[in-house]
Amino acid sequence: MEETVMDFPNPTENGFQVKFEKKEETLAIGIDLGTTYSCVALYRHGAYGNVEIIQNEQGNRITPSCVAFTSTERLVGEGAFNQIIRNPLNTIFDAKRLIGRRFSDTDVQNDMKHWPFQVVSGMYDKPIIVVEHMGKKKQFLAEEISSMVISKMKETAEIYIGRSVEKVVVTVPAYFNDAQRRTTKDAGTIAGLTVMRIINEPTAAAIAYGLLLKEREVVGKKTVFVFDFGGGTFDVSLLKIDSGTVEVKATGGDTHLGGEDINNILVNHFVKEFKRKYGKDLDKDSRGFRRMRSACEKAKRNLSFSTLAVIDIDSVQDGVDFEGKLSRALFEDLCMHLFEKCIDHVSRCLIDAKIKKNKVDEVVLVGGSTRIPKVQQLLREFFDGKELCCSLHPDEAVACGAAIQAAMLCGSSSDECPILKDFVVKDVTPLSLGISYNKGVMSVIVPRHTPIPTMKIQSYTIASDYQTSVSVPVYEGERSMVCDNNFLGNFILDGITPAFIHVTFNINEDGLLNVTAMDESCGFQAGMTFTNDSNSSQEEIDKMVGDAVIYRNQDMEKKKKADAKSGLATYAYKIRNTIRNVDIGCKLMSSERKAVEVAVLDVLKWSDVTSSVTTEAHIFDMEKTKLENIWNPIKAKLGL
Repeated sequence: MEETVMDFPNPTENGFQVKFEKKEETLAIGIDLGTTYSCVALYRHGAYGNVEIIQNEQGNRITPSCVAFTSTERLVGEGAFNQIIRNPLNTIFDAKRLIGRRFSDTDVQNDMKHWPFQVVSGMYDKPIIVVEHMGKKKQFLAEEISSMVISKMKETAEIYIGRSVEKVVVTVPAYFNDAQRRTTKDAGTIAGLTVMRIINEPTAAAIAYGLLLKEREVVGKKTVFVFDFGGGTFDVSLLKIDSGTVEVKATGGDTHLGGEDINNILVNHFVKEFKRKYGKDLDKDSRGFRRMRSACEKAKRNLSFSTLAVIDIDSVQDGVDFEGKLSRALFEDLCMHLFEKCIDHVSRCLIDAKIKKNKVDEVVLVGGSTRIPKVQQLLREFFDGKELCCSLHPDEAVACGAAIQAAMLCGSSSDECPILKDFVVKDVTPLSLGISYNKGVMSVIVPRHTPIPTMKIQSYTIASDYQTSVSVPVYEGERSMVCDNNFLGNFILDGITPAFIHVTFNINEDGLLNVTAMDESCGFQAGMTFTNDSNSSQEEIDKMVGDAVIYRNQDMEKKKKADAKSGLATYAYKIRNTIRNVDIGCKLMSSERKAVEVAVLDVLKWSDVTSSVTTEAHIFDMEKTKLENIWNPIKAKLGL
């Protein structure tokens, strides 16, 4: 513990105290909350256990991280994604790129140029998403949109498991800062779940890989490099795996580098080409712009297995068709600076870990963007021709690791699951944490790549006489001046005497920071408040939880109405098919047959023109009862 002379400013604002949640053993799932797609997994108990990726209602193992608002309903996942072209202004995607950020951030401002939906500045510079829903303007925070995606994954898991789920492990990019981690945890809370752990995505992938080694009974130490290139973020981690112990040595990456940035480059290229050919500006046409974006994303995917992709869109704008060609060579030329940036992060991560690249045993690929041939080529060349490990599914590995971590936290590492016994995960903090001293110099208390959980204590002397209160600005980052780092907020200590204080930084398993301070002269420890205005207050979280319940109830009511309408139509068709059966129809009197046919036809016509959105479920049930009153006596007479 070191002592530093510090000129503390007086406190000017209050904040909130971070509290730890008590863990409970129960069934839990793992969710990979992705920028473009999300995935949910469950670890089943057994001799060796089994990680199951849970399919959504469309039978797909990954679900679009997309939420749409229409004049009649809210759609999440596949339903939202499928209508995005005709409803671009009210379909939200890339919410992960807003979570925990400020509206004035340069990255947010750049992203807004590519989003058809509206984002405005809210209180404390929070980005607010504005949509029109059921004829009214609605505003949502990024964590609310993310909570809707988490709720969808929770519902998918509950349908598959056949019981309710209360606990979850959610993954985040390794380079997510404190605010982004806290806000992601808030999203889980809003979704009605207890987030047991926030885990880094490359670490989750390494857990899945470590379990794979145990299943194959591979013994000995392995140095593994995880290259996680997804839809919105990029992470790299260097890990040591030894008989079930996964230890992170170094991590790096960019929270704003992924497949979406590649899409943006392609869209910009072809929007310019469209304007050059036809003199029309797609930037002012949200539907045309969205169609161009979807076509570019499809072309990017095709180039993973083909050398040429054709972008063919009918009636892009004002009846004008567009056809463009994208060769793999052109694609690589347009995006090479992004690919090279990835390799730079790989190099820096190895330097931070103090490990030479020839000492790396495996290079594990995670994330959909690792399917790009040029990315694989550059990575293979960097590691001197080493073959890349593709044993893990790039879209599912992170969710698998989260599910394994969830099982471990629920006590599944007992005798009933011997493969999880002694399975240990040791992560690190990705960024240095410290405070401002001597007019803007960064005093690092927790250096980057410090193993977590951890507690670091630094002693500071109060420079000003007769000062009874201090406010310490907290920052994270690697620059020497705090103005170049990310401001987290203030912790405050009142009632001190002019002496020196101990400042304690405590980081829990989620990588979340808690701060306390103690007056050395009298041993008095004051309560520290941690201020971060970009995060939601407890009142805001409670309100969003309530709103989420309202939306869930609305969804359930909508489903109840739709099921009632569907049940009425199904019942009517069943009766019609019955009386049309030759063996049964011949037993009916002509008057009976006519009465039933007229009743069935009337019900089907009424059902076709009656909306399940505006009509209550009991109205459909009443119509079904009327039909039953006509059909049941005849049915009994026939002995059916």
